[in-house]
Amino acid sequence: MSEAQLWDDVDDYFIGQLAPDDEVLAAALRDSEAAGLPQIAVSATAGKLLHLLAQIQGASRILEIGTLGGYSTIWLARALPADGRLVTLEYSPKHAEVATRNLARAGLDKIVEVRVGPALESLAELVDETAENPAPFDLVFIDADKVNNPHYVEWALKLTRPGSLIIVDNVVRGGRVADPASTAPDVQGTRTAIELIGSHARLSGTAIQTVGKKGYDGFALARVLA
Repeated sequence: MSEAQLWDDVDDYFIGQLAPDDEVLAAALRDSEAAGLPQIAVSATAGKLLHLLAQIQGASRILEIGTLGGYSTIWLARALPADGRLVTLEYSPKHAEVATRNLARAGLDKIVEVRVGPALESLAELVDETAENPAPFDLVFIDADKVNNPHYVEWALKLTRPGSLIIVDNVVRGGRVADPASTAPDVQGTRTAIELIGSHARLSGTAIQTVGKKGYDGFALARVLA
């Protein structure tokens, strides 16, 4: 048995026992694939982890940067109270359209707002809005273009409070994150984000390597300090 097959088998076992897809989640993946969206949604176990982190955090307001077809959005939004709110930012109108349908099917369209456009522009708008009506986000999930990861972390700091969580997905880059000579924009952006988390006075964080159906990957987790 290959190493990759072993990873898949272990993931299948964990998913079956701990994070089985229901019809709403399965339909979100099916419709995303049928619409031609890239198959890069988080795994079911990662989705369940996001759900648990939001619950542990007691989150009532969540920000997601990178919606895709809304699979991770559903996992996160299901952790919110009835009066909670999730804002998710998506660059592609096509992806946002698919996600909007998936969220409506999940019965989450009343608490989830999908904003379309470049995330850096949407984030600036959110900061302007919170200046008038301060309501920080309790959890931020960053899963968009990796070159802008450090900018997303910086904007997340403007939109959170002490105790908020910031999660950055896909930080391993197939192991290339450890190569200081790499000139790939995704690697450079990820390295800069990791170094920002490690050096910023208002952040305490770590990063974890993972294996599974999504191959060799990982995520960073940071807590906002006072």
